[in-house]
Amino acid sequence: MAHILQNAGGTTVSILPLGGIIQGIVAADRNGDFADIVLGFDTEAKYKLGHPYFGALIGRYGNRIAGGRFTIDGTEYVLGCNHGPHHLHGGFRGFDKVRWRCRGDGRSLRLAYVSADGEEGYPGELTVTVDYTLDDNDTLRIDYQATTTRSTPVNLTSHPYFNLAGHDAGTVYGHELEIFAGSYTPVDEELIPLGGIDGVQGTPLDFRTPMTIGERIIDDHPQLQHAGGYDHNWVLDGPLGELRLAARVTEPESGRVLEVLTTEPGLQFYSGNGLDGIRGKGGASYAPRSGFCLETQHFPDSPNQPEFPTTILEPGDLYASTTIYRFSTIAAGS
Repeated sequence: MAHILQNAGGTTVSILPLGGIIQGIVAADRNGDFADIVLGFDTEAKYKLGHPYFGALIGRYGNRIAGGRFTIDGTEYVLGCNHGPHHLHGGFRGFDKVRWRCRGDGRSLRLAYVSADGEEGYPGELTVTVDYTLDDNDTLRIDYQATTTRSTPVNLTSHPYFNLAGHDAGTVYGHELEIFAGSYTPVDEELIPLGGIDGVQGTPLDFRTPMTIGERIIDDHPQLQHAGGYDHNWVLDGPLGELRLAARVTEPESGRVLEVLTTEPGLQFYSGNGLDGIRGKGGASYAPRSGFCLETQHFPDSPNQPEFPTTILEPGDLYASTTIYRFSTIAAGS
């Protein structure tokens, strides 16, 4: 059964214990009409049959680890390779597939999970809490904390697919996106970082001024060819650990606006390229690019990329990260 958060304005967020999944976010448009703006399924049973991480909590490591291997203090650890030869989003049974313990009061919900030493190949017992809080300003705050008994990589995130016109409204090509980042981490044909950081200037990855998602998605730039659209990590402006604006998305027809704030150094923008007509809520068909993801994170493959900000959590230290989804509307013609 879903846990429901609701504020005074009528905005609701539905969260499942399975995977900590955000099953629904119902928010008003500029006319005060409410719609569910995240892709997903009507029942928990449908999620158990498999899905492209709809709304799920992701861990221990969001995004990819090349070859499913990394080394800490001279010891190599081998993970499950669930994405071709690579490890993706925590492996075959990542945090998206476990059942979290939940405790809430209608405005906030705490989820807790203990990941055993050796789960999916990761060292150390990892104790995790995730707090979802919805306030009366239509702000959904997600606070992540974790501790470990052994040195281990940790990179937690959330994976909702948004369509601000409504989950069943078709493609997101007309959404206007702004990403507050002047650089990104280029990837190879298997979406593994090449190891450097490049500027977005002069590329279709430049969203420093608002652009529609569909405006340049069909482009011969090698990075878009590798991913079949957008599926890249942007290096966010501003200091690591400081809560700051990472992205803003506007849907002109409904007037809905989503702002994403985070303490993380990176943001993965995924344009839903792999959606293939899967049947979702109310029988809706989720075709390619009918939803987008903005996943706050450390960079992909950081355990194998020493120049990237570290993702190694040490015993006695606290992993702490915050992400905010802030919803609002704009008037027609704005």
